[in-house]
Amino acid sequence: MNAPHAGQAAQARRPRNEAPVAVIGEARLGVETVHGSGILPLFKGGCADASTTTRAVIMLHGRLRDADAYLRTTLHARAVSSAHDDGTLIVAPQFLASADVAHHRADAGCLHWEWTAWMAGLDARGPAPLGSFDALDTLVGHLADRSRYPALEEIVIAGHSGGAQVAQRYAILSDAPEHCAARGIAIRFVIANPSSYAWFDGLRPRADGSLQLADRTVCPGVDDWKYGMRDLPRYGALREPAALERRYVGRDVVYLAGELDCDPAHPALDRSCAANAQGPHRLARARAYYAYLRGRHAALRHAWHEVPGAGHSAEAMFTSIQGIRALFGDNASIASEKPLAPAVSGASE
Repeated sequence: MNAPHAGQAAQARRPRNEAPVAVIGEARLGVETVHGSGILPLFKGGCADASTTTRAVIMLHGRLRDADAYLRTTLHARAVSSAHDDGTLIVAPQFLASADVAHHRADAGCLHWEWTAWMAGLDARGPAPLGSFDALDTLVGHLADRSRYPALEEIVIAGHSGGAQVAQRYAILSDAPEHCAARGIAIRFVIANPSSYAWFDGLRPRADGSLQLADRTVCPGVDDWKYGMRDLPRYGALREPAALERRYVGRDVVYLAGELDCDPAHPALDRSCAANAQGPHRLARARAYYAYLRGRHAALRHAWHEVPGAGHSAEAMFTSIQGIRALFGDNASIASEKPLAPAVSGASE
């Protein structure tokens, strides 16, 4: 009688993200590189006519891998905005954990990672050593193919929480903006409430806002990827940090920080030594990172918005006016206050 109770208690103590997802996307994208091939599940919505699609929003899920909830949130943001009937396609890729594939008896070709390795662009456990950034390259390339989407003008790569970690690191390491620019397609990155950022050197914020070199003897991994530029993943192993920084600061990046995302004990907050070196909570880390870049680059192109009244909620962030404009363009506005029904509630972590 005691063993089941002990097992249930142990399961209850596991992080929320260490449980199989409720559903796997039915759409499929084939990913193939010199390292092998695999399948990435997707959820899709919005404009269904490829010939009239002018914008594609790639929405990246958080640590729960609930890409379906992130699709609903993004569709809701579109529905309450002036972009509700425009040519915006929404794609939510799903980076599965090995437990998801086993639980759902998914296709043997489905790519699957250790629980959170996809956040850093690391390689999948199977069926081939392809990284989450390899998968994003394939998705961006598919959307930028003029034979498929002849009217496409821009791609927005957005994420909240764990998905924002993916978006920020991908914006640093990927060549996708250059490849798309050659086809007349712009890319914007929207980074909302991540637990941490990739810094370009050993400086980290002090409580008074000033910067100091982090002590590697106290925190040995403080400069390691995904928090810094040491030991870059295979995807970016041949890149120089200074060159990556120069390119990154010239990219179209929007940071969204929830005014109330300031809980240092939030259950989904990364509280590792390397993350804590960036600040006590997400809002502090966001402010410190943006100030760090502004101090190094007077002509920084990146935009910064604090979202009033928003905590750690993708729903609150992306249905705000700041979130709507980040996703759908500076001219977008809130056109409706239609609430999101509880039966189709959106994403949070």
